[in-house]
Amino acid sequence: MRILHTADWHLGKVLKGRERTPEIQQALQGLLGLVRSERIDLVLVAGDLFDRSVVSTEAEAAAFEFFMGLRELKVPALVIAGNHDSRERLEALSPLLSLTGATVFGNMRFVEEGGVARSNGAKVALLPFLSERRLVKAHHLLNGDTAQWKGIYSEGMRQIIAHLAQGCDADINLFMAHLTVEGARLGGGEFTFYTTNSYALPAAHFPLNLSYVALGHLHRQQQVSEAPETWYAGSLIQLDFGESEDSPRGALIVEVEPGLRPRVHEVKEHWGKPLKTFRVSRESLDRRWNEIRDFPGYSKVVIEGKGNPALRERMFKELPDLLEVEFHTADVQEAGPAVVAVENLDWVEAYAQYRREATASEASPELLDAFRQIYEEVHAASKQ
Repeated sequence: MRILHTADWHLGKVLKGRERTPEIQQALQGLLGLVRSERIDLVLVAGDLFDRSVVSTEAEAAAFEFFMGLRELKVPALVIAGNHDSRERLEALSPLLSLTGATVFGNMRFVEEGGVARSNGAKVALLPFLSERRLVKAHHLLNGDTAQWKGIYSEGMRQIIAHLAQGCDADINLFMAHLTVEGARLGGGEFTFYTTNSYALPAAHFPLNLSYVALGHLHRQQQVSEAPETWYAGSLIQLDFGESEDSPRGALIVEVEPGLRPRVHEVKEHWGKPLKTFRVSRESLDRRWNEIRDFPGYSKVVIEGKGNPALRERMFKELPDLLEVEFHTADVQEAGPAVVAVENLDWVEAYAQYRREATASEASPELLDAFRQIYEEVHAASKQ
């Protein structure tokens, strides 16, 4: 059985006012080419199809185009929601996407509710992203005891993973989830709130009866366990300046046979425009100006020296693919990002821009993560 493992598309991503969907759409067309040329039997999409709960029609159209392409190739897909996706939206789209041969889970399902799917003779357990709050609810349904497990994310997840894995009793057993494994390396651009502390799980939580574990959530492509074989596919494109240009990402082709260790092949593609941070002194900026101007992707410039509004304005005017400028001094960091229209930002980016304007300082990653969690909980509650 030949599997294409992909994750973390983040369709609808806007970086400093630049829409990244066309780049991601091109990457998805590359995946369709791989499905065709590599004779893929099953596609696994391990969450974060979209970058936020509400995205542009172009972003949704790109996703539909991909699944329609799979339908033409007669290749089924299994899809789960990530922490960026709207669970309710994916559940609503599930009947429509089923017409393309895709099985889509926005919410977690227990085994008796169909949480283990069948495909080409294999059994696949599907575990969408679970926040601590939703885990407590799921664990209560499984064991009837909420208070005992409240806040104990790792143990609750272990029991849910074990429950789903028990439903995998075929010759080939696969597990797909959107979560963090302890010791895995961040790719950059992930929300650290959902990747650290209680959200990081031991790889030993995955039972040995599983043939392969397909993960999404972290943007760096990497193996995190050998028994069972467990991999992150990584993001399709470089999503954030925090991600290194040479950080592995893309997709994985996995060959699985009963009784044999899976053979995992890393797809060596570099889709999307590269992102690069240039760190320069004020004195060397003119000397490196052409290098920054000629970089074939989007750039961020960090200048050692005191802030200079006139220089910043000139840089954004003369360097069309420059997205961000920061001035650093020895004891103070002055942030000087491009001015971006609020309608082109998601709520977290809008809040970060408000903090800059109101306090003349950058919001910490922890504060932004807390803001996103509160926003997502309020947004979800408003739909119930």
